[in-house]
Amino acid sequence: MDRSISQGIDFPAASLQFFMNLSIALFIPIYDRAFVPLARSLTRKPSGIAMLQRIGTGIFLPVMTMVIAALVKMKRLKTAQEHGLVDLPDVTIPMSVWWLIPQYVLLGIAESFTMLGLQEFFYDQVPSDLRSVGISLNHSIFGTGNFVSSFLVSVIEKATGGNSRYSWFDNNLSRSHLDYFYWLLAGMSVVQMAFYVYSAKSYIYNRRGAV
Repeated sequence: MDRSISQGIDFPAASLQFFMNLSIALFIPIYDRAFVPLARSLTRKPSGIAMLQRIGTGIFLPVMTMVIAALVKMKRLKTAQEHGLVDLPDVTIPMSVWWLIPQYVLLGIAESFTMLGLQEFFYDQVPSDLRSVGISLNHSIFGTGNFVSSFLVSVIEKATGGNSRYSWFDNNLSRSHLDYFYWLLAGMSVVQMAFYVYSAKSYIYNRRGAV
């Protein structure tokens, strides 16, 4: 993709991750100083919205992120086809790299909601003597997620790659189908969100029963 910023200066591809970290750094103060007071005035809750709602928001936003990523990838493939560049992987596609920024920003916002909600959940819902264990469990979620993600990529690579077809993760990005992968992740996120809603309702019901 076209990564040019100005004449002779290209934006480093590996630095796109910076926009996710930047959105986290910018969103957390906005969340604390603007979103929480506004939500507090509407819900009358000290925290604005419940911690389970924060976690749920952090699970819902990645669905939108994956949909956006899939649509951008589809546009990239279409642009390569229109300009006859499908089999020229070393040629720059006439499509700006800035098309990728929204998905990184949205992913950063989603991580902010999830991170804040999970930290509060594991810190608040365990006995005071086990809070360090709760924080450890919180961090283990992200490690487990990275492991499962790597495993999923390996399985898909073996399933879709072959001598007579192109893998979803083919080195030639104009022949690969990352859009299929993003749609798969979006579908998995929907399933995860449905399971989370069911679990959250069961958790609330059990706490009310215990009270």
